[in-house]
Amino acid sequence: MDRKFWLLRGLRFFFFAVLFITAAGFITQALWNWLMPALFRLPFITLGQTFGLLLLSRILFGGFRGGGRPGGWARKRREWQQRMTGRMEHLSPEAREKFRQQMRSRCGTGWGRQPEAPAAHTTQQPA
Repeated sequence: MDRKFWLLRGLRFFFFAVLFITAAGFITQALWNWLMPALFRLPFITLGQTFGLLLLSRILFGGFRGGGRPGGWARKRREWQQRMTGRMEHLSPEAREKFRQQMRSRCGTGWGRQPEAPAAHTTQQPA
């Protein structure tokens, strides 16, 4: 019973995966053939070419190592920020300020800017 259950579950997953990929192919083909020839005078494409286009876009933009997972870039950015925070904690205040000055000179004035409390600005009147 257990082996039969897993076999049926695997076959059901395979069926729905093929169904999803086929539906994505038909939708992509329909969108391409509706928009691209009219807008850019490109040729109509077949279903096989559509699958090739989807595979190529996955290679170029998604990768095969989980690059398409939701939150991938946000997670990497958060990890980088945590690493930088850890490195900055070990620096003395003088070394930290020197590092910030160097990064500002290289990357612009907005780098490493901490949100500051609004200070009372005094305006001088020209005499």
